[in-house]
Amino acid sequence: MNNIPTETLGLIAGGFVVFASLPQILKIIKTKRTTDISLPMYIALNIGTFLWLVYGFLTQQMALIITNVIFQIFNLTILFLKIKHG
Repeated sequence: MNNIPTETLGLIAGGFVVFASLPQILKIIKTKRTTDISLPMYIALNIGTFLWLVYGFLTQQMALIITNVIFQIFNLTILFLKIKHG
């Protein structure tokens, strides 16, 4: 069976998850305020995203790899900004 529709669904779902981080990043850059963002939550989210990325590589699922590489970059950006702007 051809997995292209399944892979496409994964990429679309992943796109929504990744896109969800953009408003937060842009707001932090604009306001330089991070007081309402939970540091432990973003640490846990980064660990979880990294583990999903490893899982994607181990199972060779491109939708997981692509999505989690981008999501990890965005999550690390938010974590960096949280630490920087405290």
